[in-house]
Amino acid sequence: MNLLNFASTYPDESSCRQAFKSYRDKAGVFCPHCGCTEHYWKNDKECYECKQCHTRQSLGSHTVMHGSQLPFRYWFIAMHLLTSTKKSFSALELQRQLGHKYYEPVWAMLHKLRQAMGARDESYQLKGVIELDDGFFSIDTKEEDKDQQLKRGRGSQRKSKVLVMAESEPVDGVTTKKGKPRKVGHIKMLVMGDLKSETVTQLVEKNVSDDAEIDSDDSTSYNKLAEVVVGHKPQVVAKEEINKVLPWVHLAISNAKRMLLDVYHHMNPLYLQYYLNEFCYKFNRRYFGEKIFDRLMVACISHQNLFRYSIR
Repeated sequence: MNLLNFASTYPDESSCRQAFKSYRDKAGVFCPHCGCTEHYWKNDKECYECKQCHTRQSLGSHTVMHGSQLPFRYWFIAMHLLTSTKKSFSALELQRQLGHKYYEPVWAMLHKLRQAMGARDESYQLKGVIELDDGFFSIDTKEEDKDQQLKRGRGSQRKSKVLVMAESEPVDGVTTKKGKPRKVGHIKMLVMGDLKSETVTQLVEKNVSDDAEIDSDDSTSYNKLAEVVVGHKPQVVAKEEINKVLPWVHLAISNAKRMLLDVYHHMNPLYLQYYLNEFCYKFNRRYFGEKIFDRLMVACISHQNLFRYSIR
């Protein structure tokens, strides 16, 4: 929904709480103590009470809002901004717009939402023909690395290694509207600690269906992929041919880097995965239109917040 529709639909805290309760009632409430799924709603306490053991829980308990002291309307505004903008939205800018005194809770709220986005995409595996490659994203260097001579290339301390995968079905005889020889589906971006073949193979086994086929370059990091998928076709790719052989992987990497550069001045490697979660979540739902807000709401309700953070 656009900004005017959002403001009229959720004008105050009460409307946001009522809408969140409606979403949660549809998703179902479970008791963390006995597992019962039948509850009373107590209007005087604004909480759920289990019919079996009478354990009470607040409206935001065991959702992404678990333990948060921020108003529900803050969460709704953050979800709206994240889903209605093609780029991203910084926590500092959101803090200014909300007029909130402290930066840290607003920053944590956005990362909790990005964690919920990643958890939702993590429940799905990529299928069909998959483009696969690694990308290198600029990050802040660690304190112990600042006094050392920085490396170049794939081992640089200023770069974080990311495995990028995209469903990419070949188009026979024609090209897509974007002029690509393949049609893109869903994508995934996963931060890696290293480029060892064991690391890459484990990530592919977890996130790609075993009946998929993978197209990649001939890097030694991919020499064990044939063990976990039906087909793997590594090939030597010249630099000028990379956009024809692996078109969507490199477009996704380019767009993700541009999004991060446009919005953020510094990138802590501890939180890079959360920013990539947001990019992939919106890319995978690029045709949802206004429904993407509803889908994020469902993801937030079904996701129990496990986010832990530290400001460095």
